[in-house]
Amino acid sequence: LVGGGTCHGRVEVQYRGTWGTVCDDFWELQDAEVVCRQLSCGSAVSAPGNAQYGAGSGQIWMDNVQCSGSESQLSQCRQNGWGAHDCSHVEDASVICSQVSSGVEVRLVGGGNACQGRVEVLYGRSWGTVCDDVWDLQDAEVVCRQLGCGSAVSALGNAFYGVGSGRIWMDNVQCNGSESQLSLCRQNGWGTHDCSHVEDASVICSRGVEVRLVGGGNACQGRVEVLYRKIWGTVCDDFWDLQDAEVVCHQLGCGSAVSALGNAFYGVGSGRIWMDNVQCNGSESQLSQCRQNGWGTHDCSHVEDASVICSRGVEVRLVGGGNACQGRVEVLYRKIWGTVCDDFWELQDAEVVCRQLSCGSAVSAPGNARYGAGSGRIWMDNVQCNGSESQLSLCRQNGWGAHDCSHVEDASVVCSHGIYFQ
Repeated sequence: LVGGGTCHGRVEVQYRGTWGTVCDDFWELQDAEVVCRQLSCGSAVSAPGNAQYGAGSGQIWMDNVQCSGSESQLSQCRQNGWGAHDCSHVEDASVICSQVSSGVEVRLVGGGNACQGRVEVLYGRSWGTVCDDVWDLQDAEVVCRQLGCGSAVSALGNAFYGVGSGRIWMDNVQCNGSESQLSLCRQNGWGTHDCSHVEDASVICSRGVEVRLVGGGNACQGRVEVLYRKIWGTVCDDFWDLQDAEVVCHQLGCGSAVSALGNAFYGVGSGRIWMDNVQCNGSESQLSQCRQNGWGTHDCSHVEDASVICSRGVEVRLVGGGNACQGRVEVLYRKIWGTVCDDFWELQDAEVVCRQLSCGSAVSAPGNARYGAGSGRIWMDNVQCNGSESQLSLCRQNGWGAHDCSHVEDASVVCSHGIYFQ
């Protein structure tokens, strides 16, 4: 295939050591099907004529091709005879196959990321839009799958992400939802429509619904906000629990969930409340894949905004040692710095702290408030790390704030880089 890609373009065949074209007389989808099969390009989507991918040159090898559709090679199909034709190269036949890698490509435009936006397809070397007539979630599901964008969240019409320009390639699209490419779905026919660009179809995929944590001081703790339909909004705390928080932390690359907080712990948001009664099973890769009431359906106010603390959001510092790599261990949890009790505190625990702070390896794990007694909260007690954790918050412990200690038992750490600095 020439002039397009591996799986779409002008059909050329090599006969007696010379490449030549195929005339479009009687050229149809059954003939194209054989070409696509022969090239391992999936099934045939279209069989254009009139040199759609440009006029070839030299020999025209085949004319009046009539395949049954079951042949394994184009050369097995009936035709006039090699080189017998009444054509010119303006009648060169072409093929568009379904194989997404080089066939009919799909993209989402105007949504701010690659997984939400106006649906556009590349057909015959031109990008064009899709009309929203009978456009639904099953159609959107195919687009999201084809793009590796997760599952479909919304199928929008009325040029939600702005009007396109140029061709409108598809109308009355009817996918069953299991197709691997949009080009395999039923439709009117390429370029056959009764639409204008104000009816351009759009899609929001699960990986297009962005999540952020606000008000927590770092990117891994704070009020949960989601970007849906180009607007940031909050999540209600009804049924909000650690499984839901786990999905948020995983989506953000923030480790595992430490706490799932309600009652607008990190302050009240404003504007839309997008999600309520969220029920994740904990294995989802995006919050948008979790069960919920429906986008924007809720009975909440912003005083019920949900929040999350992820393991990478629990900051650690060493205090009183003269440099950042030795001193009393303090952790920031729920916006408050507190200490760690020295019960069971040992070198494995200290190793995790040193690694988290990029301070080298642990040299010692002193107790008894070696670097002075802290004040305020004691956040952790009976800490038992295996030594391989990336954050102290991932280690086993009694529970945040559950302890039987006083500050004279505050735990400390000396890391190898702390000795170097000294």
